[in-house]
Amino acid sequence: MSKLTNYFRDTTEEMRYKVTWPSFDELQKSAGLVLIGSLIFAAVVGLMDIVFKTGLEAFYNSFR
Repeated sequence: MSKLTNYFRDTTEEMRYKVTWPSFDELQKSAGLVLIGSLIFAAVVGLMDIVFKTGLEAFYNSFR
């Protein structure tokens, strides 16, 4: 039980004194970058989906 207690005590101490936490401005900038990157990625995947769907429909309809 003392190992578990020491683990939590050491973890709390490390999180409080040794970890460098980002500022609020840094968090906002990072969140904005993640949002923009996710939107770009979703647009690329959506475009690929439309292209493949159109191509496969044209391919399948050529056999009718």
